[in-house]
Amino acid sequence: MIIPVRCFSCGRVIGSDYRRFEAELNQIRARNREPTPDEISAIMDKLGLERYCCRRMVLSHIELIDEIMPFS
Repeated sequence: MIIPVRCFSCGRVIGSDYRRFEAELNQIRARNREPTPDEISAIMDKLGLERYCCRRMVLSHIELIDEIMPFS
């Protein structure tokens, strides 16, 4: 749905990091290719996402709000 503001496990604020993460991925996708796992890891390191719990929250998030809005 909507990215949580804080990590469920450690409480670190990750809501703003998700938008920056998506922007970095979209820059790579603009070059007509998918990001490699090493590039994704480098982006997360650059954003300061060091704990695996925070990385999980950002990496596994799926934006569903646009699909749910017509039903409300």
